[in-house]
Amino acid sequence: MDATHFVSINTGSPEPIYRQLIEQVKRRVAAGQLKAGDEIPSVRELAQALAVHPMTISKAFSMLEMEGVLERRRGLPMVVAAQHTRAQPAASRVELLRPTLEKAAAEARQLQLDPQQALDLFSQILDEEPPQP
Repeated sequence: MDATHFVSINTGSPEPIYRQLIEQVKRRVAAGQLKAGDEIPSVRELAQALAVHPMTISKAFSMLEMEGVLERRRGLPMVVAAQHTRAQPAASRVELLRPTLEKAAAEARQLQLDPQQALDLFSQILDEEPPQP
C-alpha cells in the first residue's frame, strides 16, 4: 500500500497525531477498505510520508496491535488482523462516528447555532469532494 495515501493527518488538530492515525485505520478497517491480510506501510515509510517522528507511528501501530486491529509478523510488514474479513455492519460504523458528531454538536450549541443550520452544513460537507492527502 502506498504510504502517501494510507492516512492523512491534521497538524492543526488538538487531537494527537498518533490518535488520528489509530482512528483513521480503525475506520478504514470498519468500512472494509482494509481487510484481513492487507499489508500496511512500514513505520519508516509512513513517518517519512507524513513527516512525523517514527516513534509516533510506532506508538499508533502498537496500540492498534493491542486492540486486535493489526498483526505483527516477524521480519514481514504488519497486516490487518485475521478477524477483519469484511466491513462491519452499518450500526457499528455509525458508533465510530458518534464521538466526532458529539464534539460537533457541542460546538454548535456553544456557537448557539440553530440545529437545522448545523444539519444543513453537515449535509453540504458530506456532498463536497474529499480533500486529497
